[in-house]
Amino acid sequence: MRSFVTMQSCKRYVLFAILIILFFVHIISTLVTHYSIPEEMKEGSVIANLATDLSLDVKTLNQRKMRLDIIANKKYLDVNKETGELYVVEKIDRENICPTKSSASCYLRLEVILENPLRIFNIEVEILDMNDNAPQFRRDAIHLDISEATPKGERFSLSNAVDPDVGSNSVKTYHLTESEHFNIEVQTGREGSKFADLILKKTLDREQQAVHNLLLTAIDGGTPARSGTASVIVHVSDTNDNAPNFEKVNYSVEIMENSPIGSLVVHLNATDLDEGSNSDVTYSYSLYTSEKTQETFNLNPSTGEITVKGMLNYEDFRIYDMEVIATDKGANSLSGQCTIKILVEDMNDNHPELSIKSFQSPVNENIELDTVIAVVSVSDKDSGNNGVVDLHIPDNMPFKLRESSDNYYELVVSEPLDREKVPEYDITFTVTDRGSPPLSDNETMTLELLDVNDNVPQFPQSLYTIRVMENNAPGALLSSLTAFDPDLHENQYLVYFILEKEIANTSMSMLFSINPENGNLYALKTFDYEIEKEFLFHIEARDSGSPPLSSNVTVHIIIVDQNDNAPVIVSPWRAHGSVVEEKIPRSTDKGSLVAKVIALDTDSVHNSRITYQFLQVTDATLFSLDQYNGEIRTMRMFSYRDPRHQRLVVVAKDNGEPALSATVTIKLSTVETVVKAYSDMTEVPLEYDIFSDLNLYLVIGLGSVSFLLLITILVTIVLKCQKPKPSKAAPPCRNSVISERNSTIADSTLVSNDAYWYSLFLAETRKGKLVVRQPVPKGSRYIVSSLPRGTGLTDTSDSAASTLQVNSPMFTCFYLIVYQY
Repeated sequence: MRSFVTMQSCKRYVLFAILIILFFVHIISTLVTHYSIPEEMKEGSVIANLATDLSLDVKTLNQRKMRLDIIANKKYLDVNKETGELYVVEKIDRENICPTKSSASCYLRLEVILENPLRIFNIEVEILDMNDNAPQFRRDAIHLDISEATPKGERFSLSNAVDPDVGSNSVKTYHLTESEHFNIEVQTGREGSKFADLILKKTLDREQQAVHNLLLTAIDGGTPARSGTASVIVHVSDTNDNAPNFEKVNYSVEIMENSPIGSLVVHLNATDLDEGSNSDVTYSYSLYTSEKTQETFNLNPSTGEITVKGMLNYEDFRIYDMEVIATDKGANSLSGQCTIKILVEDMNDNHPELSIKSFQSPVNENIELDTVIAVVSVSDKDSGNNGVVDLHIPDNMPFKLRESSDNYYELVVSEPLDREKVPEYDITFTVTDRGSPPLSDNETMTLELLDVNDNVPQFPQSLYTIRVMENNAPGALLSSLTAFDPDLHENQYLVYFILEKEIANTSMSMLFSINPENGNLYALKTFDYEIEKEFLFHIEARDSGSPPLSSNVTVHIIIVDQNDNAPVIVSPWRAHGSVVEEKIPRSTDKGSLVAKVIALDTDSVHNSRITYQFLQVTDATLFSLDQYNGEIRTMRMFSYRDPRHQRLVVVAKDNGEPALSATVTIKLSTVETVVKAYSDMTEVPLEYDIFSDLNLYLVIGLGSVSFLLLITILVTIVLKCQKPKPSKAAPPCRNSVISERNSTIADSTLVSNDAYWYSLFLAETRKGKLVVRQPVPKGSRYIVSSLPRGTGLTDTSDSAASTLQVNSPMFTCFYLIVYQY
């Protein structure tokens, strides 16, 4: 029993303790922690450390499942469970949280909840207002209608501006743009709101300014201050305060007698500065206007036009006086008036008359000056100035009128006539009186001119330059050389001739033909640019008049080149389809000249520009080819891996369209031996001569061949009669080279580091012979040799120069080699 009582007592103590604990938790939970922050804080900004402010252990926040609840708002804030810091999750806009201005304060209420043991903390975060909103009007434009009769001092309410901010950041005052008619007065409402009244400080006049455009600005009290604007548009309503006004007070109008019914006399116009019905004007006669005037003239009440209503006669009534009143349609109508004086003038109602007494047509265009063409008489039945008449003809005509007697005139020639310019003249005789208005009459006569052969045929150009492509077809039309003769009939029939001229014993009529009727020029032969480049002659055009007249024109025929000649390879020369063989030492240095390809093209300069390139090469890394001068040089020294025989195919291509080309195959063989030079050779520098004129090539070639043939015969005889003496040969140069060709052009390519030489040779081409200069790399002392067609080199020794036999005198090449240059 005692133990039961003890247990009951223990339970009571436990319940009592729990009640005490809950009481203290309630007391603690009712305590509120207060913070203040400005709106628009950046995300992540720290507000406070809740662990410090609430005396919590930071290390137990995660274990106690600390969480943050925001009452009746979205989650703008959160707590960092690691540090206990309260921070901003999303930017806070005070105007969104507290949209009403009933209270100046705005709060975010939070609950911080922890478990084990359960604790709840109330937190209040006050959101402080910032001036982040500008005042705004409900409408961008405020329209007001104010009568121009409104007295000054009248007030007009304007809609106020709204600013979502509170306190000093709300609307503080208003400003109005400068105006002589208006200003504003700022009023304060019951809740402290500001609004403005528009006050009229000067009376309005619609006729001076119908619309007033003002700008109202609302300014808040923030720092810096923000503002908003609205347009205030004042429309001034009209009142009938202006009377109609005529342009003139007195009008004086002249009108001719016999004016038709309905003719306009005068158009009156009265203007009223008012608008609407206040400006509508009606016109009427006053009581001072006579009945005779009102019966003779009609007044349109709407337009103010005065027109003729009855017949006007200068002899019956000359002056009409009237008074017209203009009245507006306003409530209190206003009016204006003017006086009109109408003067009736005498009318010139008889037309002058003219008569052609004599007229001569046609006449020759070379008629003499002052020759009489026509005789004309004039008359007018009116009197005074209305009966005085004047006769005239159009200006800028080669005729003039000459008065012969009273009212009689003669038409005479005043300037030379030219039928080719004006074949006929339409001469209008016009007679006019001096009445007001003047009356006139006219009559037109046509004067025809007869042609005279007074114009020579004329070509459009003084010189015709005609370009003819070579290889043209015989009989081809080159051009049409048409002359023009402005004369008529047989005077304009033309015949064309070629004026005879001989060029190189050839008449122009053998080369060209012209159609005598239409001037078409034809070629009678095919032209070759390489032989004939241009022709210059004259063509005459002669008419069939009496006497005949003629003129001539110069014709310049230019033969235009075609790319009809392929390049011809003149060095190294070879028979058609054969291969040029060269021998060079394997010890040749890098950059040494191995061979030089020379090609010629007999076309014009543009078509004959030749470029060189490899078409085929055994080893592209061993040789280089200059595309402009055709020099083949070594790009590196020979190695033991390089084959002994190198095959080079070089193509020479011209610049024509389409391009033509020629190829040469060079077979290079490398040898291990070198050629010993001789010290008794004469140094002879050679000139580099390339002649572009093919005729000069032929002359030099023929002379050179004859000379070389004679020298070769003499040298052969001397060598047969005398043995060559041994000479002191210089030690062979390590890099010296001699190349051999079994072709119709002999050439030597010698390479050295300390000398330079030239080879001069004659090349036989399809159209003649020519001289070519070829540079050769440096070397020591070398031989002078003459190689015939189809022969090779003979063996050379250290003691004597090699002598070659000439088997054929048809083609010979002569080398002069310079050493130590």
